Amino acid sequence: MQSAHDAPRCKVKSKRTGLPCRSPAVNGYQVCGMHGAGGGAPEGKRNGNFRHGGRTKDANDASRYVNELVRLVRGTD
Repeated sequence: MQSAHDAPRCKVKSKRTGLPCRSPAVNGYQVCGMHGAGGGAPEGKRNGNFRHGGRTKDANDASRYVNELVRLVRGTD
């Protein structure tokens, strides 16, 4: 039981009181599960809100790449 008491603590402070959270941090994170360790929705088709893929990270990266190429071409005219 002593190892549970010696676990690293969550680094988040309350906006209201300014006191630290004091919950044990999740392994590999500096925060507890309540404050976002390992949180978030799954990516891609595993997410229930996935529709067409037009706003995925890959699609956004491709769009940025094309826009950068267009800027380079227009700048050399």
